[in-house]
Amino acid sequence: MILFVSGRCDIVAFYSEWFKERYEEGYVDVRNPFNPKAVSRIFFEHADMIVFCTKNPSPILDFLPQIRQPILFHVTLTPYHDEIEPFVKDKHEIIKDIQRLSKILSKEQIYVRYDPIFISEKYTFDYRIRAFTRLCEQLDGFVSHIIVSFMDEYKNVQKNKDVLKHQQMNHEEMKTLLVCLAHIAHLHHMTLQTCAENIEIETEGFIKESCVSKRLAFEITNKKYKKWQARQCGCVEMADIGVYNSCGHYCKYCYANYDESQIEKNRKKHDVHSSLLIGTLHEDDQIKERK
Repeated sequence: MILFVSGRCDIVAFYSEWFKERYEEGYVDVRNPFNPKAVSRIFFEHADMIVFCTKNPSPILDFLPQIRQPILFHVTLTPYHDEIEPFVKDKHEIIKDIQRLSKILSKEQIYVRYDPIFISEKYTFDYRIRAFTRLCEQLDGFVSHIIVSFMDEYKNVQKNKDVLKHQQMNHEEMKTLLVCLAHIAHLHHMTLQTCAENIEIETEGFIKESCVSKRLAFEITNKKYKKWQARQCGCVEMADIGVYNSCGHYCKYCYANYDESQIEKNRKKHDVHSSLLIGTLHEDDQIKERK
């Protein structure tokens, strides 16, 4: 089993103390978002790898040496300002965290996610190139891979269109931008790859690969299971232990925070000592161990 921490919310940034306690306790409970009475109990001893996805790795860095499983880190780092990412940590500090993380893990275990990408009057094509160049200059030698994707029309994106003010990009514009970003990444000893994008380019520095492919999972864990089937995007199946609408970043493009009115309500239900990320177990919950 591969644990995902997490695509539903930023557990590392906001709930690291809870994760540490759960890891030391040995298990975590996860409600089925489509059937709340169904609870999966996951024992960490069954995890072959833990994939962390965050915009702020700092809260968990000191705990990483205590984790026995192989680790893969995805750190999202984008050049947007407060109107788009209201509560994201200062980007210069995130870069320092990535540099520190690279000294704890190998740089092959760290992927920087430069996504989602969109173009607007403020975040122009030229702005994008300048910002990406500065990013690569500072990550050179600390990171080997950068993942990019273009913004999709999620519910939250449609709701925040007056804030995002994004412009539609056609296929050729996307390809042109990818070629430029791949060239910059290559100059700084990194590869560039897309996430769930049906765009084909052939240029130095670009590789076609999934975010967490079966090949990568095998290389990190040295294990191979039939149940590690690839999803439609090409990534292996992972057990996400997060909860939707519970991330405190409030990013205006986020697919997981699709109902901002619920975020603070959910965060108030968080109990660091609970086996669940949000709320506590009920007597009528149906708990089933997930293998």
